[in-house]
Amino acid sequence: MAELKKVSDILVDVLEQAGVKHCYGVVGDTLNFVTESIYQSSIEWVHMRHEEAGAFAAGAEAFVADRLTACAGSCGPGSLHFINGIFEAHRNNAPVILIASQLASENLGTGFPQEVDVVSIYKECSVFCQQVTDPKQARRVFTQAAQAAINKKGVAVIVLPVDVSKAVVPDSGAIKVWQAKPILRPNDDELKHIAALIEQGKKIGIYAGIGCQYAHDELVQLGELLKAPIAHTSRAKDFVEYQNPYNVGMTGMFGNKGAFEMIKHCDTLLLLGCGFAWSQFYPEQAKIIQIDHDATQLGLRHPIEYGAVGEIKETIKALLPLLKPRTDREFLEHHVRLYCHSIRKLDERADIENTGPIHPQYLIELIDNYAKNDAIFTADVGSAMVWMSRHIHVNGERRTLTSLKHGTMANAMPQALGLQKAFPERQVVSISGDGGLTMLLGDLLTAYQEKLPVKIFVLNNGALDFVELEQKGEGLINRYTDLHNGDLAMIAKGMGFYAETIEHGKDLDAAVKACLAHDGPALLSVKTSPNELIVPPIIERENVTSMALYSAKAILEGRYSDVIHLVKDNIKS
Repeated sequence: MAELKKVSDILVDVLEQAGVKHCYGVVGDTLNFVTESIYQSSIEWVHMRHEEAGAFAAGAEAFVADRLTACAGSCGPGSLHFINGIFEAHRNNAPVILIASQLASENLGTGFPQEVDVVSIYKECSVFCQQVTDPKQARRVFTQAAQAAINKKGVAVIVLPVDVSKAVVPDSGAIKVWQAKPILRPNDDELKHIAALIEQGKKIGIYAGIGCQYAHDELVQLGELLKAPIAHTSRAKDFVEYQNPYNVGMTGMFGNKGAFEMIKHCDTLLLLGCGFAWSQFYPEQAKIIQIDHDATQLGLRHPIEYGAVGEIKETIKALLPLLKPRTDREFLEHHVRLYCHSIRKLDERADIENTGPIHPQYLIELIDNYAKNDAIFTADVGSAMVWMSRHIHVNGERRTLTSLKHGTMANAMPQALGLQKAFPERQVVSISGDGGLTMLLGDLLTAYQEKLPVKIFVLNNGALDFVELEQKGEGLINRYTDLHNGDLAMIAKGMGFYAETIEHGKDLDAAVKACLAHDGPALLSVKTSPNELIVPPIIERENVTSMALYSAKAILEGRYSDVIHLVKDNIKS
């Protein structure tokens, strides 16, 4: 039997049924009835200082906890501020629901102050985007939104005019949220064809992407059966790298020679749940067999020999009985050796330097050594994400997160806030660039207000470092990349953090331990080398030529000391 309910209460009822634990946002007038309903519910409101940070936090929780997470804001500017974090969540396939409150229906289309056509703006970065116009249809719209976000793995946007949110309507609660979990794999004929193509190959390689998230054991079984080295994308690091004797790491700019050479020289490549975007790192002659849960991804990045649709875990389980075991380990062992050699070379750059600037790799390896076994790490886009990908070791419990598909600045700290809220019992570490941190610096106060014991390590090199490297890599002199940050540790202390600044390598070990051990939010600002190069797996003539061109231009412009520091700080490379 239907009872009378406020639309805002119906919304919260649907969110609770869909598994929402937290709603991140900033309150405002058109949102008032929603926040009152949330206050009366089991959902916890997380009071952010900037809506963009709220979207980052919600997206991080949704992605790592694998559950629907909400964010909400007021009309016009409030809802607009979410846009960049919502793009990040959507491109990361994180199930997020945005409640974008709106002006009263009677004011829409009149040019009223703060009026924004939110539906038009958010359609591009959502799997569902609809304004509620009829209060009697509210439960249906809310339920559709939740199901779309959960089952399509993306963002759903509900635009809710304030007059609709406070309307009272009959509601039976009969419409429910369903979370389907189908088993998806290629059909038997497709599996036989895949097995036949693999049988023809002599040098089999595997390239594993984020689609292998739940398939670690099956992936290792496949590597053992085929004696195939397994490379992985940076997004798949957490699920492929650990307890895997067939692992040869990453290719691309983050990668190493083992993975790069394996993919270039295999004659058959199994592309499993992988959408790696840079086509120059794919093999030129090999037959590529691609498996993905989404048919639109087949052959999208590079021509393939054969493609099929399936979840990777179920597909491998069905494929294994059709494959013949191999004994020749030469191709496998050669590339595992290359990988191990590359890792040793990277570790050499992580040594302590008492006399010069601190290598960022040294900081990250100390964090890796002292962080807990189930720690969760975030990293800002730029050099921070490279050092995290290369120097943080995973073990099946640890998780890493950065903005790899959207590639936005300022993601790490707010993502860490969301992860700490989602996992209060776990250690959460943000590896922040000074540019990224200062872009959304105000939300350090969220950690203080919400009592979130996040640990923030700042690569404080006084520059937009990755952009500077890109400019030099183009043979240009770096322009407009310098950052004058003030005293970040003092700023953090004023926001309720335990904070220190470290300028010398000899002091770093103890400081990292103290930061990680602090019972509350903590920040360590580390003066790292602004000249640290990110060395690709293969140094080509173009790289050398461009850097030489930069050096010549810098000398002619009177910046001789910049070139000397660049050479001196990277002499080991």
